[in-house]
Amino acid sequence: MQTRNSGTFRMILAAIFVSPVVSVLANDEKIVTQDVSKPIVVTEEAQRIHDAGILIDGHNDLPWQLRKRARRNNEKVDLRKHQSSLQTDIPRLRKGGLDAQFWVVYIPASTPQDGTAKKEALEQFQVIDLMIEDYPDTFAKALSPADIVRIRNEGKIASMIGVEGGHMIENSLETLRMYYDRGARYMGLTHSDTIDWADSATDEPHSDGLSDFGRTVVLEMNRLGMLVDLAHVSHKTMRDALKTTKSPLIFSHSSAYAIAPHMRNVPDDVLKMVKKNNGVVMVNFYSGYVHPEGARIVSKMFEVERDLRAKNPKDEDFKAAWNKWKQEHPIPDGSVRTLVDHIDHIVKVAGIESVGIGSDYDGVGQLPKQLKDVSCFPYITQELLNRGYSETSIHKIMGGNLLRVFRDVERVAAEIQAAQNNTE
Repeated sequence: MQTRNSGTFRMILAAIFVSPVVSVLANDEKIVTQDVSKPIVVTEEAQRIHDAGILIDGHNDLPWQLRKRARRNNEKVDLRKHQSSLQTDIPRLRKGGLDAQFWVVYIPASTPQDGTAKKEALEQFQVIDLMIEDYPDTFAKALSPADIVRIRNEGKIASMIGVEGGHMIENSLETLRMYYDRGARYMGLTHSDTIDWADSATDEPHSDGLSDFGRTVVLEMNRLGMLVDLAHVSHKTMRDALKTTKSPLIFSHSSAYAIAPHMRNVPDDVLKMVKKNNGVVMVNFYSGYVHPEGARIVSKMFEVERDLRAKNPKDEDFKAAWNKWKQEHPIPDGSVRTLVDHIDHIVKVAGIESVGIGSDYDGVGQLPKQLKDVSCFPYITQELLNRGYSETSIHKIMGGNLLRVFRDVERVAAEIQAAQNNTE
């Protein structure tokens, strides 16, 4: 039956499905109209908001890239100059307005846990330390939230260390403590492979989440004041860790599963747990994790890669088969707007206090349009402003939420250590 409003309804549908101009309902319920067919242009107001906040990125793999180049051909990379083969250098960091960065200790999850993983990890710590020492006018090492604020006020980039994968502790709490003493302020429980005590998002389960030792690792990280990172773990491991922890947790570079269905991303029930935990999900930029179709393709990649490697024992045969599969399954880039869809969803489900930025620059090969390198962060600020987010909300997303979590983790660690001292 046709109602008197049916013509208006048809006009609204036509606008949604035909016109590139759409209305967006943002966090504070302002309706903002924008033309999504055009590139985002950073306005003076967005740049002012961007410069006024503290921008903290949860994940950058530049140290791994530097180490690979040094090992391959003894190449010295001058980060003061534009590096076309990298997504990160000092001029672009400055242009992007970055104030604080978690530089990542990464080694492949397949590295043998016979002392090799620990040795390789410590070499990667050294790469980060040397990078900071080489550019003292740009970087300064940060070990605490207070350090971040102080270093930012000095006009430098506060440089923290994150460890990407519990395989690097080789089942040793002593090694975990050593990494903390070396400056690590977060550790991802897994990377791509399941380990003895925690299941990965991209491998077969072993412990059905966390084992008893895995829970012990989480609690020891709470005691130390080290952020627990769930970026690569299975959904069951996410839930187990959130039920175990005494401190807020982070996802250093993950996105929303409801928008892009990849197991690396965070499902809505876990987002609600993050809200109760006062944690933060730092949104990943990789096209294969943020674009819906990209996530469907990438969901198959680890399984396909393992299968092709098993069928092609010769390295050259594997590379040919692997490249052929990737060419037949292209991943769409997406755009800044695709990324901010994830921020919107996390805000909707978990609240404005629960989202941050975790780029994964120099750790991924494909990125959304207008997010190709570290100079591009202001485009996110502009798109948030386009969608009606207030300056206060934007500053929380940029880094305020991570600072709050870091302070809470520090406070809980002090309380745990004080309670232990009182019982001794």
